[in-house]
Amino acid sequence: MATACVFCRIVAGQAPADVVREWDDVIAIRPLHPVTPGHVLVIPHTHVPDVGQDPGVAARTMACAAELAADLPAVNVVTSKGAAATQTVAHLHLHIVPRTAGDGLPLPWTSQQHTAG
Repeated sequence: MATACVFCRIVAGQAPADVVREWDDVIAIRPLHPVTPGHVLVIPHTHVPDVGQDPGVAARTMACAAELAADLPAVNVVTSKGAAATQTVAHLHLHIVPRTAGDGLPLPWTSQQHTAG
C-alpha cells in the first residue's frame, strides 16, 4: 500500500468512501464530484499507478467495471494514464459514467470541445 495514495487508504479502510460494490480484489466507489448521476470509480486493491503498469490488474479491474456497465443502457468507461491524459491520482481507476441523450457532458475528443486544425 502506498500510504500517500488516497485510493490505497480507501481500500485499507483508513479513509471514508461511499462503496457501491466490492470484489475480493477491486472496489467500486462513488466519486466526491460525480460528473453524471451514477458515476462510479472502479479501483483495484493493488497499488498500480496506471493502466499500463500491470496488464493483469488492469484487465481484472476492467472486468469488474464491465459488470457494473452491463446494467446501464449508455455509459462511458474511461481511464487515463499520465497527467497529459488528465490522470490526477496515480492509482489505476476506471470511471463508469452513465450517459443520457442531451446530458451535455462532452468527452475531450468530441466535436463539442475539440476543433480539428
